[in-house]
Amino acid sequence: MVFASFFFLFWFLPVFLAVYAAAPPRWRNLALTLGSLVFYGWWRPHYVLLMLLCVALDYGAARAMGPKDSGRNRRFWVVFAVVTNLALLGWFKYANLLVGSWNAVAPWPVEWEQVLLPIGISFFTFQAMSYVIDVHRGDVPPERSFLDLLCYVSMFPQLVAGPIVRYGDVRRELHERSVDLRMASDGVFLLALGFAKKVLIADAAGELVDAVYALDAPGAAAAWAGAVAYAVQLYFDFSGYSDMAIGLGLLLGFRFPPNFLSPYRAHSITEFWRRWHVSLSSWLRDYLYVPLGGNRRGEAIAQRNVMITMLLGGLWHGASWTFLLWGGWHGLCLALERRLGKSTPYGWLPRPLQVALTFLIWTLSLVLFRCQTMGEFGQMVAGMRGANGVGVLPDLGQRAPDAAIALIAGLGIAFFLPRSDQLVARCHPLVMLGALLAFVVAIAQLLGQDMVAFLYFQF
Repeated sequence: MVFASFFFLFWFLPVFLAVYAAAPPRWRNLALTLGSLVFYGWWRPHYVLLMLLCVALDYGAARAMGPKDSGRNRRFWVVFAVVTNLALLGWFKYANLLVGSWNAVAPWPVEWEQVLLPIGISFFTFQAMSYVIDVHRGDVPPERSFLDLLCYVSMFPQLVAGPIVRYGDVRRELHERSVDLRMASDGVFLLALGFAKKVLIADAAGELVDAVYALDAPGAAAAWAGAVAYAVQLYFDFSGYSDMAIGLGLLLGFRFPPNFLSPYRAHSITEFWRRWHVSLSSWLRDYLYVPLGGNRRGEAIAQRNVMITMLLGGLWHGASWTFLLWGGWHGLCLALERRLGKSTPYGWLPRPLQVALTFLIWTLSLVLFRCQTMGEFGQMVAGMRGANGVGVLPDLGQRAPDAAIALIAGLGIAFFLPRSDQLVARCHPLVMLGALLAFVVAIAQLLGQDMVAFLYFQF
């Protein structure tokens, strides 16, 4: 099920919220869990069993560990849980890549039926693993109720595309929560903002992106426009989803952490990754970079650990060599900035130029991120360096004005306007009215186009 759809907004969500509000407090976790399982299983019901298996394994491992001072073989159980979670993720996400790579070079190819990737598996496995690891570290106690743990992993607002919420952040609210008028109004505000960002900006900019990447030999004008448009599309698509997820969480009594902190205003790649997809960046830092040794064994080892973390972060996004190279791109940038004292080679420039160069590095990396093959990447790079001439922009027909407005408005909002959570905190009546009007316009826009899934559903 997709947030940006009529069925979700006008059928599933109202019915669910009515049932949830009518349920006694002690039954609300059950109501939320059942609603989340319906939401997740709407596409392919049998994948609900996969999530149940994942939660059952992590629940059993955490209970077997017991309290931190129990003296049990806690290390065995945390390794067991992490390995089984990674095995599930690896099979569904990377089996096709490994077999395809083998068949491309081996004299004896393997007959293979493509494994279908369950939506959201990258998110709920990371979330479940963080719970078990936190129990092992003694940061949180093992959850006694299987239902409450299942509710934590499966709750539909952030199930399929994040933010990756840690158990410790919502543990108290899992057991006791309430929704006041301010939380409800903030939730509706964020839901409206996120929906408008997705439909009015991300989807409209995506029209230009798709048209450019469909060209066999794009000119410089089209290639650069497509690259910048994709930076706008990805940001507003994913941050729009995060706004909707956080808003829905508020309507249910949960306060999820923000996931985007105006990343396009960062003046270095190091700062960028503190602002972009914060829940994933912090997860990779705390559960991968730090266990690898972090920066405790010297700068050279720290740079190695940064590179490993970003390479694996790239692979987390998808089973493709382009994602691996994209992760390596950012690993090199981060390692270089560490070597320079967490500064950039262009740190001597005025701050606006540092921001512009950081955005340029990110935008260029997204060409690799967007391309499915290295051949496609080569075509785009050739276009960007002018090998095919200046050329013209692809003809979008009646959608051209919408794409142009979305591109200009998206860049203006990303670079100059406050974040969604800042707008909510200020609670200005005119801003709230503007968000609701944008939501109505987005609904009307959705009437004339097909529903477009969120980009991070494929990850």
